[in-house]
Amino acid sequence: MKYIDEYRDGTLARAIATTIASEAVPGRHYQFMEFCGGHTHAVSRYGIEDLLPSNVRMVHGPGCPVCVLPVGRIDDAIALALRPGVTLCTYADLMRVPASGGGSLLKARSAGADIRMVYSTMDAIRIAEDEPGRDVVFFAIGFETTTPATAIAIRLARRKMLRNFSVFCNHVLTPPAIRAVLDVPDDDNADEHTGGVRIDGFVGPAHVSTVIGTTPYVALAKHFRKPVVVAGFEPLDMMQAILMLVRQINDGRHDVENQYIRMVSEAGNLIAQRAIAEVFELRASFEWRGLGELPDSALQLREAYADLDAERRFSITTVSTADNPACECGDVLRGRTKPAECKLFGTVCSPETPMGSCMVSPEGACAAHWAYGRFRNRVARQPVPAAT
Repeated sequence: MKYIDEYRDGTLARAIATTIASEAVPGRHYQFMEFCGGHTHAVSRYGIEDLLPSNVRMVHGPGCPVCVLPVGRIDDAIALALRPGVTLCTYADLMRVPASGGGSLLKARSAGADIRMVYSTMDAIRIAEDEPGRDVVFFAIGFETTTPATAIAIRLARRKMLRNFSVFCNHVLTPPAIRAVLDVPDDDNADEHTGGVRIDGFVGPAHVSTVIGTTPYVALAKHFRKPVVVAGFEPLDMMQAILMLVRQINDGRHDVENQYIRMVSEAGNLIAQRAIAEVFELRASFEWRGLGELPDSALQLREAYADLDAERRFSITTVSTADNPACECGDVLRGRTKPAECKLFGTVCSPETPMGSCMVSPEGACAAHWAYGRFRNRVARQPVPAAT
């Protein structure tokens, strides 16, 4: 298959692995965070960690938008859906995310709430047009990747003068989350002293970067002196990005490099950025699961679109609610804990009975490890074979 198989060539992957092993300095440990949930999925699916030398480790990051949504916002969505006359539209992977008291959107629908799964914002617009007697609320989540589609839907609803459509906005931003992960003392004992984890560099998100470009990472790389390499989702993309990060570390550089040049530019998608800027503005603060309250890390509708803002229309006031204390999703999202190290993983928590958000979403670290890696812990790591 053109443009797919080329990025999954095993011979090339082993050749890059051999190069990484030869250039990784013995005695030095390299820890790179793949921020994006899609990258976490790729690492698990293609066994990338098995190709790396023992002193190069990948750390999962908070880049799954479903996983970082706090319990309180799920509770808000359920309360909205239970109101008479309200139809809540949402993406499928939110349906089983645990809310407080063992609830979920799926259970709320079983209890009679009108909750409908949609594939796009346009589906929600069509439902509002077809059913003028219902208050249709789109449950908007995601990073910069999905924000433009929500902005377009809001502009379309305004143009169509849809008075029964609104958006419950939960869009969050990538750079503040990277800052939160790095904003801890940086030493080899960071885990013990601060609860943080040492990160030497980032595999930058792919889809997000198609929208925002590579420029927003420059200030972070410079301030924290950590290299960032934006990469695609195929295994050779990841392997090449890891090699680029190893080389930056060895050279003492902390630059922003772009491995994903076939999709990402320095400036990003200016049309999408203009749509976002027209409709949204920064929130003063927003709670992230695993990261806590982060200033300027999320978006809300501008005053000009207040009539389409579900939070204002339904007077939503979010109450912060703690996660299940036995669930370690928060530590998994910060890279402190690997999925298999959570005592619930594979016992009471599985994709069929998720106890935390990381096991629900296909991009969640626990779901990815369950699908592709849960048996690898039983097998001793084998040396990387030489390329032929």
